[in-house]
Amino acid sequence: MEDIKSKLFELQDLKYKEFHSSLCPNVDNIIGVRVPKLREMAKEISKKDYDEFLRNVKDEYYEELALHGLVIGYSKISIEDTFKYLKEFVPKINSWAVCDTTCSNLKITKKYMKEMWDFLEQYINSDKEYEIRFALVMYLNYYLTEEYIDEILKKIDKITNKEYYVQMAIAWLISFAYIKQKEKTEKYIKSNKLDTFTLNKAIQKICESYRVTEQEKEYLKKYKK
Repeated sequence: MEDIKSKLFELQDLKYKEFHSSLCPNVDNIIGVRVPKLREMAKEISKKDYDEFLRNVKDEYYEELALHGLVIGYSKISIEDTFKYLKEFVPKINSWAVCDTTCSNLKITKKYMKEMWDFLEQYINSDKEYEIRFALVMYLNYYLTEEYIDEILKKIDKITNKEYYVQMAIAWLISFAYIKQKEKTEKYIKSNKLDTFTLNKAIQKICESYRVTEQEKEYLKKYKK
């Protein structure tokens, strides 16, 4: 573990540290290692001694926590072990960046859609900001399909947590849902239970997409609160 920590400091980019720290205002333990470098390290760890790493990682620095999530995704392990490691990891998430990077790397979800969907239930029903965001971003990455879209929209309406990174995840999710499941998402936008901030952010994000026509954008703006 000390070798890994030393390697992280060798890869430190102070300009990137300053930039990334500005994007994660509540995180004060950033070394300043770019994501491609973290991915390279995570891949190397996952091929050699992922179990030792996952059992002993200290998560003292932001990058160690990011590596923790990435290694779970890269390691060739069973879905049962994935769940075991995620149960230990998810409660430690304290930034949108670690959350979202981890989610995008959990490709095993594509093989075990039902199992992961059931596993995420504990987090979408959580009262903790980043646990809820974890479930939402997983939905965004893997579940915007005809089979799951109705349930996702129902779950969004049941969320009462008003933390910023939950609201932004909902808005981001809805914007992607509109592109992938337009008809049902448009209907949802017309009759949702979202607060003003989240709904307006969702519509804003849809309108920022190059995959949405100008006519559609103008139409959706009518539903801003």
